[in-house]
Amino acid sequence: MSPTMQVAAIHAEAPASDAARFIVGQDPQGHWVAIEIHGRAGGLFRSRKAAVEYAEDETDHRPDAVLLSGERIELRI
Repeated sequence: MSPTMQVAAIHAEAPASDAARFIVGQDPQGHWVAIEIHGRAGGLFRSRKAAVEYAEDETDHRPDAVLLSGERIELRI
């Protein structure tokens, strides 16, 4: 079992002035998730493609605004 990335830790370290950036990956159950690093947006998706498209749309398709995680990530509601 791979470790789970704690998005709350990223939220605490990220300056509030940063533009929206998303992390896309799978949660411990294998669902695809997209999470804004400041915790302002995110969701569960049926596929990696859907998660990436959502994150790209939310960041106005800015280069380097969407990061793919090789670690498990959790969407905390």
